[in-house]
Amino acid sequence: MVAAPETRIPKEARRILHALASGWEDVSDTKALEVEQLKGAMTNEVYRIKWPTGEGSEEEKERKVLVRIYGEGVEVFFDREDEIRTFECMSRQGQGPRLLGRFPNGRVEEFINATTLSAANLRDPEISALIAAKLREFHELDVPGPKKVQLWDRLRNWLKTAQSLSSSEEAEEFHLATMEAEITTLENLLSGENQRIGFCHNDLQYGNIMIDEETRQITIIDYEYASFNPVAYDLANHFCEMAADYHTVTPHILDFSKYPDLEERKRFVQIYLSSSGEVCSDTEINNLLESIETYTLASHLSWGLWGIISEHVNEIDFDYMEYARQRFQQYWLKKPAILGPSSSSGSVG
Repeated sequence: MVAAPETRIPKEARRILHALASGWEDVSDTKALEVEQLKGAMTNEVYRIKWPTGEGSEEEKERKVLVRIYGEGVEVFFDREDEIRTFECMSRQGQGPRLLGRFPNGRVEEFINATTLSAANLRDPEISALIAAKLREFHELDVPGPKKVQLWDRLRNWLKTAQSLSSSEEAEEFHLATMEAEITTLENLLSGENQRIGFCHNDLQYGNIMIDEETRQITIIDYEYASFNPVAYDLANHFCEMAADYHTVTPHILDFSKYPDLEERKRFVQIYLSSSGEVCSDTEINNLLESIETYTLASHLSWGLWGIISEHVNEIDFDYMEYARQRFQQYWLKKPAILGPSSSSGSVG
């Protein structure tokens, strides 16, 4: 966490904070707030706001909320009003923090008294099992809207945006001119009738997962990219995120040697499938595992394109282009093994 001056918080947000604090009898000085920037966010700036109360235990001697300031230009990735509706829907279903207020370029949220996971936590068998069960519950949430797969339209929209923003050198390096064919190949291969479609988070990295240390309850947060999709894609994306640690001095560097091995993936999938009480067969487990591996290619394309776009629109201190480069390198590296040797038609140097 990085200490930050109150001036980093927009005037409209400060009005909301003042109004909230004024309604709390245990806060004697509404202006005596502390502002801390939370590290690891790559789409928004996130701040923890604290007011001392002087009552209760050390943890209880303060009131806390979260201020989220939307990143510049990130509306190219998702519809903010849709995201707010999802946020409120999740809140009503007890799945995440409450919305406390909105201002033009951000919002104020309830602060959840839970611990954000670390990269290492994802590999802890107990925590991983809790995530698997929670993700199954998340996928089965009753969320308004058409239950239509969004992945392929999103990929094509992001490709068009990346093409419009990129220099000719970038377009050539990342094979953007022929990327439409890659998307179509994956879509044709993966658009079978027997897929489980659910409400997917689509960005299940460790920073978007919290755990209550006492109850061991898992909370999934931050729904900017959430939509209906094949659940195998969400699982694939989660596995790919195990290569990342966004809290190092080089947060953009990925280590794909940390991608979970077959035993770890199988354990996760078994818990995921059986957590709702149904009996799952070995065939069902293996079919989902196979589907997940293919969807890792879609994950690499998604976040590769995201990185290219973010480099041009986002001012957060993160090497988006190098991140994109690694995701595309992984795509071209893994594609022949997953789709067959004849599928290899390009690479990023």
